[in-house]
Amino acid sequence: MVTATDRSAVGFVLSGGEAHDSSEGTALLDKIIRVPEQKYILMDRAYEGENMRRKTMEKGYFPVVPPKSNRKDPWEYDRERYKQRNEIERYFLRLKRFRKIFTRYDKLDVLFCGFIYFAMIVDAI
Repeated sequence: MVTATDRSAVGFVLSGGEAHDSSEGTALLDKIIRVPEQKYILMDRAYEGENMRRKTMEKGYFPVVPPKSNRKDPWEYDRERYKQRNEIERYFLRLKRFRKIFTRYDKLDVLFCGFIYFAMIVDAI
């Protein structure tokens, strides 16, 4: 999921429970239209791979993601700006207030996505 703030989402994609999120993250990044005011993109460590970081820089963003602890060539990142990533986690927590989302009883992805959209609308009101 890509969020603009802790109250609004830009977009999301569902991935399989056994699949790694980075492949879906690059696909989602392709769908985002960059606004000139947006300079940084805050990412979880799951997205710290070279391909994802390169893709964000190609789109004109500066990636703010800490390197994994076992990385041979770690990079510097803005630690203060990275603290804002908790807004994304707060957005997920608000969506998980809906029992149907956190338990995922729906078998079809289309129904599950529909309820996520519904929860986003209700949360925005």
